Amino acid sequence: MPSSERISRTPSRRALAALLVLVIPACNKAAQETPPAPIASSAAAPSASVAPSVQDDAARTTRALALQKPSGSSTVDKEIEILVRRIEKTPEPIDPWILLGRAWVRKARYEADPGYYLNAGAVADLVLGREPKNRPARNLRAAVLLESHAFVEAKDLAEQILADDPDDLLALGTKADAELELGAFDAALSTAQRLMDLKPSLPAYGRAGLLRWLQGDPAAAKKNYRAAMDASDPRDPEPFAWVLVEAAKVFWHEGDVDGADKGFDRALSAVAEYPPALVGKARVALAKGDAKRAAELAARALAKSPLCETAWLLGDARKAAGDEKGAAEAYKRVAEIGRATDKRTLAAFLAAKDKDPDEALVLIREEMKARKGIHTTDVLAWALYRKGDFAAARKESDAARAHGTREPVLLFHAGAIRIAQGEKKEGEKLVREALAMNPHFEPNAAAEAKKLLGEGG
Repeated sequence: MPSSERISRTPSRRALAALLVLVIPACNKAAQETPPAPIASSAAAPSASVAPSVQDDAARTTRALALQKPSGSSTVDKEIEILVRRIEKTPEPIDPWILLGRAWVRKARYEADPGYYLNAGAVADLVLGREPKNRPARNLRAAVLLESHAFVEAKDLAEQILADDPDDLLALGTKADAELELGAFDAALSTAQRLMDLKPSLPAYGRAGLLRWLQGDPAAAKKNYRAAMDASDPRDPEPFAWVLVEAAKVFWHEGDVDGADKGFDRALSAVAEYPPALVGKARVALAKGDAKRAAELAARALAKSPLCETAWLLGDARKAAGDEKGAAEAYKRVAEIGRATDKRTLAAFLAAKDKDPDEALVLIREEMKARKGIHTTDVLAWALYRKGDFAAARKESDAARAHGTREPVLLFHAGAIRIAQGEKKEGEKLVREALAMNPHFEPNAAAEAKKLLGEGG
């Protein structure tokens, strides 16, 4: 297993195009209207088991999604438009297709809308229909699998790419991300170390920052995020904004609300209306008692990026502002988005609110079939706690904290579970640690934590 000293080294290098983005899948409106199709192209051999008309329809659908006209007028939108016109005029060369796929990935990052990965996936499918071993297209396909939570498939494809080229940086990044989501923490560390050894860069430092945080080492996490910022490419500001948000989250977890707010502001200066930064600022505003401002920021983020956790935050902010009707509408969105694309966050929401524990447990157990990482395991622990199965909850909570992660919500869950098991002294100590880290870490949890300690009404 790689040492902290090795993975935390900080020489500055230029960023790679790829970047770890741990986001919750959601579909943009255009992608919802045009579903993804299987690998198909006019150059692909027809399948004996599929009618030619069906295959032709699939090929047309895939091509339409790949060459869809983007909404917006950003630099990446203009790049996509140029590439689409170029391909429509001369579709034979492969390179413009690869550039188009990568541009769709950048748009997904800028918009914080993983639905655009469907467009990138359509590009990959068309290229692979012509050249099944095309490595850039296979890397695009692996990125799409990762974002669609097909973590086993993403890892398998990344390993196939690495079998052909052990030094493929994109495949190493995908493999590390998939391993982390699958709960293979030590394997993720090893793969991330390999990436760092080959090319210390923004993607490598970004992953190192996250891994160090999950190991309970905030100083090393900040050091790596600082190195990632130094390695950023000014021509592509979104990765820089992403790193700023991830670093700000460390400050948030530590209870440095003002420090976190400054990081979110810097991210918004790099990328205007960047949804992850808007969400961060909404949490800060709610922590500072400005619920109306928090609701406004969360609403802006949700309009651009319809994610389950953002709808949850919007509901909490509206409720705190006295807008019960608006809160109910936002919570309804949580359920709608969660059931469609994000079972883990919906399960966490239901467990946090202590609503429908049966559904929460069904949802998170279903999610555990695809991902078994730290936060998924913690949600399972809390759902089991709500069901009164304290022994099983303790087992999962201990597993979630096995690597030393010190996030307030994990500490609170661990403490509450211990209190329920009769370990009052140890449990209250953990609950106090959670509140000491950040007394505003999550409205429901923080209030419940205070009640457990006899400090809240």
